[in-house]
Amino acid sequence: MLSTAPRGPRAVLGRLGALLPARADLADATRNPRRDLLAGLTVAIVALPLALGFGVSSGLGAEAGLATAVVAGALAAVFGGSNLQVSGPTGAMTVVLVPIAAEHGPGGVLTVGLVAGVLLVGLALARAGTYMRYVPAPVVEGFTLGIAAVIGLQQVPNALGVDKPEGDQVLVVAWRAVRDFADGPNWTAVGLAVAVAALMLIGAHRRPAVPFSIVAVIAATLVAQAFHLDAAPPIGDLPAGLPAPSLGFLDLGALGTLLPSAVAVAALAALESLLSASVADGMTVGQKHDPDRELFGQGLANIAAPLFGGVPATGAIARTAVNVRAGASSRLSALTHAAVLAGIVFAAAPLVSRVPLAALAGVLLATAIRMVEVGSLRAMTRATRSDALVLVLTATATLALDLVYAVIIGLAVAGVLALRAIALQVRLDEVPLSAGDHTAEEHALLAEHIVAYRMDGPLFFAAAHRFLLELSEVSDVRVVILRMSRVTTIDATGALVLKDAVAKLNRRGVTVLTSGIRPEHRHVLTSVGTLPLLRSDGHEYATTPEAVRGARALLARTGVLPAGAVGADGAAGVDGGDGMSRVDGVDGVAAGLAEVDGAGPGGTSGRGASGGGGPGCRP
Repeated sequence: MLSTAPRGPRAVLGRLGALLPARADLADATRNPRRDLLAGLTVAIVALPLALGFGVSSGLGAEAGLATAVVAGALAAVFGGSNLQVSGPTGAMTVVLVPIAAEHGPGGVLTVGLVAGVLLVGLALARAGTYMRYVPAPVVEGFTLGIAAVIGLQQVPNALGVDKPEGDQVLVVAWRAVRDFADGPNWTAVGLAVAVAALMLIGAHRRPAVPFSIVAVIAATLVAQAFHLDAAPPIGDLPAGLPAPSLGFLDLGALGTLLPSAVAVAALAALESLLSASVADGMTVGQKHDPDRELFGQGLANIAAPLFGGVPATGAIARTAVNVRAGASSRLSALTHAAVLAGIVFAAAPLVSRVPLAALAGVLLATAIRMVEVGSLRAMTRATRSDALVLVLTATATLALDLVYAVIIGLAVAGVLALRAIALQVRLDEVPLSAGDHTAEEHALLAEHIVAYRMDGPLFFAAAHRFLLELSEVSDVRVVILRMSRVTTIDATGALVLKDAVAKLNRRGVTVLTSGIRPEHRHVLTSVGTLPLLRSDGHEYATTPEAVRGARALLARTGVLPAGAVGADGAAGVDGGDGMSRVDGVDGVAAGLAEVDGAGPGGTSGRGASGGGGPGCRP
């Protein structure tokens, strides 16, 4: 629950002020500008073919990818919460946008991006950024694996040099493209795509510092132009500049239909951006992003990008990693990357328009392959069966359904498995009665009629019914003592189940005593009537020794123990004395119970004197 969300206009304005750029950002940018400028130039070289490729894959064209990289990249750099994050069009976002473009057209994609930006700003104001860290690692790994597969399959038509077949499912489209290729092979396009992908993969392995993506694209373009390879069609005409901002795409009547897609895009943008920012933090020393401010920056970026014809944007993990490795130390590098791409848009659009689509397909195929971390996947699948299951389900759902359903399924399955693991930790262990200082006959009599259980772990809805089953099976005793000091949490279901268990045992003539109830658990136990049920008969005790003395007194009153075994104060004495003439046998039992937790006096015998269970006793 977002309980820290701002309330009232003044609180909203105060929260908004905290999300705006600070003077420290300017100080960081001027600390080492030369290194940041060089890092920004390096990232721009890497980002250019990716921006073109993801723009084409989204269905809105290469110009949409460039507009996103420039506009969203600049705004996210200024207003985002990370000094190192680079934003723009990404493969994950492209996967979501393809079906939207197919069903609602370019206007629908732009509208979804605008609404998603507004939602991201709302999440930032509600301080939702910190909650994204609860996404389990297997979900992220499966999500990434599925995205890599989808990106690779999306490139099949362009890599094979065939027109994109009709269809919404990426597997179906890829299969139809393969059939079209079999009917009329285009080996020129295949050769360019394979050559570009191979150069990127081999080059990155041998010379990681060289931006082989731009090298491969330039080489493929020169070859296509020099040998007049008409079988490898180019991107086509690009506008020499950004269009004027416009809301002409906005159709208010379609907002209701597009809202679910906008929610999906906002969720994906938040997840991928915060994940990318966390990766950047892990690659450096002393850098820590502000998750709420990052959501705010991404929200503004996605509000502005559609006005210029750009697709929804998010933090880009690959480009951010290049930025960090290039030596960036402030957001000036990401801003430089956007400025360089803007210069290319205005000055080199005719040259960029000649890049073969097959070359861009090769870039994205190599990118998809490099997204898969084999070592990480192997480690995750070997960790536990639950982690392996969540990873495989998320990846499969990403490929077969879509990213939103994939994340929902992954989170749901991970949550169920986590609850199951926690529920299995709940234990109800019988604690044996210590022989203490009473006679063997007295101890046998007590053990026959009193049983003590120690409850460990959370008593909540996922484990409560198993607890009820175990406790309800108790038989052939007169008194059950429940030691509750080790119960970590109780919810309403757990409290109700405890109440039902106490009532069932009482109907069978078994008295239930409790000890060590924690203060933070009293409210829920009182609200459902469990604590009043125990208190009405005086069956709640602060400590276990007191509960044991109460149990013995109860047995004496009912005639189970000899009449002289309990004094007037409930402590055992000799012949009805004051209970102080010898060490009380029942206190020996209580101290022995405390010793089970390692809390007996001196950590040895667990015996205590008449007044209590010894100094080491605890609830």
